[in-house]
Amino acid sequence: METLDYYAILQVSRDATGAEIKKAYRKLAIQYHPDKNPGDKEAEEKFKLINEAYGVLSDEEKRAIYDRYGKEGLERQGAGFHAESMDDIMDIFNSMFGGAFGGFGRTQRRQSTANYAMDLEVELDLSFQEAVFGCEKELTIHYKSPCNACGGTGARDGKLETCATCGGQGQIVMRQGFMTFAQECPHCQGRGEVIRQKCPECDGQSYQLKEERIKLSIPAGIDTGNRLRIPAKGNEDRHGRRGDLYVLFYVEEDEHFVREGNNLYIEVPVFFTQCILGETITIPSLDGELELQLKAGTRDRAQFVFRGKGVPDVHGGRTGDLIAQIKMILPKKLDGEQKALLEQLQESFGLESKPHKSTFESAFEKIKSWLKGK
Repeated sequence: METLDYYAILQVSRDATGAEIKKAYRKLAIQYHPDKNPGDKEAEEKFKLINEAYGVLSDEEKRAIYDRYGKEGLERQGAGFHAESMDDIMDIFNSMFGGAFGGFGRTQRRQSTANYAMDLEVELDLSFQEAVFGCEKELTIHYKSPCNACGGTGARDGKLETCATCGGQGQIVMRQGFMTFAQECPHCQGRGEVIRQKCPECDGQSYQLKEERIKLSIPAGIDTGNRLRIPAKGNEDRHGRRGDLYVLFYVEEDEHFVREGNNLYIEVPVFFTQCILGETITIPSLDGELELQLKAGTRDRAQFVFRGKGVPDVHGGRTGDLIAQIKMILPKKLDGEQKALLEQLQESFGLESKPHKSTFESAFEKIKSWLKGK
């Protein structure tokens, strides 16, 4: 039978200090953690051995037994993973991963003073004008405040009972091999206490709704999806502390301007003769009128950029641009005189008025040669 060498597993010498053992364990545990190696059975087994080795070598008593008698000596002594060593392992994981692998190790009962989220979010519709220029708004909100009758517990006379499922710990601990896992108690949702009789005033909800009117100063440049945080205007806990209020904005579309970030687009309808001959026209912008100079031969969908004429950046950055895009308009109907004038104009250009002829002349000749060879 293969003998496990815990020192070799952690890649340390037999005279390594406790600090050196802990440092080696941290490095290897990160490298072989299952969340970093999904589906890798070899890494999973390696991870288990690393934890087993550290559980022994981090405990002075067990390390002494192991050094003298090996793993068999530990088994004869009945030495397993004591709570202290497991807690040490989990403390290391919490420091390395910030509890991201949550769920296991030494736990503490969650101290919560409210049975609901402290932050509150509301939606607010703005017109296009209000969003791009900024505005003042008055908002009516309804926030949660602890029920006076039960003190925010949701229980009649404020009397809660210890959860029988978790014994008031708020978590259920399970063991699998040498690992210990903990999860939130599903019966009390981690509070450690349960309601036996509901408060008649709030029907066990633990809160009552209060109304408040708030004045908002909305900065220029707000867009759909932006959120504004107002501190201490959210829900209230039993100690009178309030969470934050988040206002989520939805901005109406405009008839003429299309917004993309801080840039504005506007479609400029231009008659085909204006594009051909060129002309200076006036277009609207957020701060008044702008002159758009069409050069002779301007093409359909051509874009003209006016720097800094878009929407102000809500965070105080650079103001966006206004992009004017040409939409060439053709006549829908011609009378006899107009048709004659256009035909006369076309003839005056000669071959230039029929570019398809020169473009396809070589193609026609090529196709004829193909057909002769069939």
